[in-house]
Amino acid sequence: MQAFDQIQELWQKHKVEVKFSADEMLQQAKKEVNGLKFKSALNIIGMAVSCIAIAALWLFFHFDSWTTHLGISITIITIGVYTLILYRDYRLIAKADFTAHPQEYLNNLKTYQLNRFKLYNSLYWFYTIALSTGIIFYFIEILSYLNMIQKVGAIGFTFIWILFCSTILRKAVMEREKERISLLIEKFERISQQISTP
Repeated sequence: MQAFDQIQELWQKHKVEVKFSADEMLQQAKKEVNGLKFKSALNIIGMAVSCIAIAALWLFFHFDSWTTHLGISITIITIGVYTLILYRDYRLIAKADFTAHPQEYLNNLKTYQLNRFKLYNSLYWFYTIALSTGIIFYFIEILSYLNMIQKVGAIGFTFIWILFCSTILRKAVMEREKERISLLIEKFERISQQISTP
């Protein structure tokens, strides 16, 4: 037992220092940036597809009530504006190359981080309220065709889904993305320091 304690003590004293070259760190950081760009592009595509699907619903189905048309209009405009905001942020991280313009890229990444913070806080609530308003106007006509159980189910599911997205999902995504972007900024700052110091 004493030999085990000595081995454990020796293990705790032993520190391994791992050093990465600037090139290795840059390759890893570029891989993470590509993952971030891919995820952002998927978000934009998803929003565009949902906007097209709602517009197709509007074009291919006949609605009698003006409230349905208003609800669909509000929903399409909201999704369209949010898609443009996502695209603007995507261009920040996609347009500059870190190796050509390191400081510009770092500034863009910091701006992207700030924009994402705004997106998940104040802009998110605008999006949720506008989308909910559009759904309410849309439901005025649609719910009249449903029986009581279907009405309760549709309203309940929509309310629970919006609540879930606004609380649990939003916080989880926000925390994960905040940590990921912060680590990426830190990594690029370390790479810049290694490149600038001989």
